[in-house]
Amino acid sequence: MTQSSAPTSLSDEQRIVITGIGLTSPNGNNLAEFRNALLEGKSGITKNEIRYMGERAAGFCDFDEKKYQKIKARRRGTRAGSIAIYCANECIIDSGIDWESVDKREVGVYLGITEHGNVETEEEVYQLHKNDLDTKLWSHHHNPRTVANSPAGEITLNLKTTGPHYTIGAACAGGNAGIITGIQMLKLGEVQYAIAGGISESPNTFGVHAAFEAQNALGYDSENVEKSIRPLDKNRKGTVIAEGGAIYLLETLANAKARGAKIYCEITGYAMNSDASDFVNPNTERQMECMQKAMKMAGVEPKDIDIVSLHATGTGAGDISETRAIRGLFQHCPNTYINFTKGHIGHAMGAAGSLELAGNLPSFEDATVHPGVNCEELDPECALDNLVLDQPKKVKDVQTILNNSFGMLGINSTLIVTKYKEQ
Repeated sequence: MTQSSAPTSLSDEQRIVITGIGLTSPNGNNLAEFRNALLEGKSGITKNEIRYMGERAAGFCDFDEKKYQKIKARRRGTRAGSIAIYCANECIIDSGIDWESVDKREVGVYLGITEHGNVETEEEVYQLHKNDLDTKLWSHHHNPRTVANSPAGEITLNLKTTGPHYTIGAACAGGNAGIITGIQMLKLGEVQYAIAGGISESPNTFGVHAAFEAQNALGYDSENVEKSIRPLDKNRKGTVIAEGGAIYLLETLANAKARGAKIYCEITGYAMNSDASDFVNPNTERQMECMQKAMKMAGVEPKDIDIVSLHATGTGAGDISETRAIRGLFQHCPNTYINFTKGHIGHAMGAAGSLELAGNLPSFEDATVHPGVNCEELDPECALDNLVLDQPKKVKDVQTILNNSFGMLGINSTLIVTKYKEQ
């Protein structure tokens, strides 16, 4: 394997590493639970009653909202904010950092999102119509719940950080986009620590389900609900909406070394670009360009990538476009293995990229590629060499992972992470 030349040519102050992970998903509330569920094929997709729509498949998280948040703050805030607060606190604890001694002015919060505040807004509209359109019942908390910086801002209130906070509206590329923004702020020296990742609240709102159903892109198998989403399968019906979050503590390698932190990986390459071709249909050429740009930054070639994590939403156009892009770059790479996560948990929108990255990070230690599930009859148009399905794949070594995440309006993102080795 050719080692990346780019990271080692940078100073430790310009090399960015992951030192903490906090997450909640439909099938696990920490990295160990999530990883085990992926290896075992454990689904987090369940049958749920969706307002106005009846029974539908969805992926809901089951974490303790009050573990790090007082009841009053939760009532005032949002479901998206509660996910963000849980994940951020878990991330800080996992990092082993002495949080009390950290200069909170040097901490930035960067979260990728699809949407937020919809849950609370839909409930207010529902109550408005049940009470003769009496606008006096409209919550005075509505504005702070729905401003664009809300979930990241809720973290700052909870953790008392006073550095910058942003949400990055990047559709389903949001999870990667939040991490990329954190990397850039660290490299610029704007902050010392970045709390970065992605969150989603999507299944709690009927509007997202209804919109996907209107597009004929909502999957639901009433007889076998766990298989409602079938990425790459010839008989797929569409995606399943899920919630979740994955948030990372990012810092420079110099900083991590100085405090003796454990290092999950080094982030060696990233890229984002735009299709500029359609509102919802993806563009294979632009997806390839995004991956190529990230690999160029990381100083690697396709043959150096050990795992490719697909976006793989279980929609026809999305699956086919991405697999064409993968074939175009990796068809002559016998040691590159390919997997996906959405068959286990559904599509967690703004959290998708960050959750899918987390699920693959333990491969650096156990040299095992977790499988994709629910692809029982592979669509010939989605055929790929070394596609890992149903059972984990033990490999010789994992040094480099490429993580794809794409979104509506043609936004594409790719992250490349590398196993950290002391020089």
